[in-house]
Amino acid sequence: MRRGISFEIPNKYGRWLEEMLKPINIAAFDWQIGSSESYTVIDDRLEEELFSNKGNVIEGTELKNRVEANQYYIISVDLQAFPKNTVNRVETFEEFIESDCQLVLLVVDCIYVTIYCKNQETIESLNKNAITCGFGDIEYITNENDARTKLSVW
Repeated sequence: MRRGISFEIPNKYGRWLEEMLKPINIAAFDWQIGSSESYTVIDDRLEEELFSNKGNVIEGTELKNRVEANQYYIISVDLQAFPKNTVNRVETFEEFIESDCQLVLLVVDCIYVTIYCKNQETIESLNKNAITCGFGDIEYITNENDARTKLSVW
């Protein structure tokens, strides 16, 4: 069974969250912000944090606006997508499967992206999108190759 995909993004400024989440209707979800370190970029300088409200929930429309309106530099990101008004943070893949959470997006060390998703068609769309975006080392995450024990960046 496919659990999701992993790939690498460039280690530079950009709108990488917007790019990698193109197949997802970001606005349709509430997003739990976990431990994240990402900064907006203005005039080639790192400015304010993209997600200053760690541990909180952000509405999908607000997240969509942030990732589309800003250029940013990602060090780490931990986002979990839930249907509206059903946020209950998950820590493991087993909790993810049992929960209402539909997608977990993790970025570690600026370039390593892991996306878990319950919907198999969405996983396929995310994979095709990663190929179209030219991301590197794209691989499906399966029951056989998934060594992650926690769904977090730390």
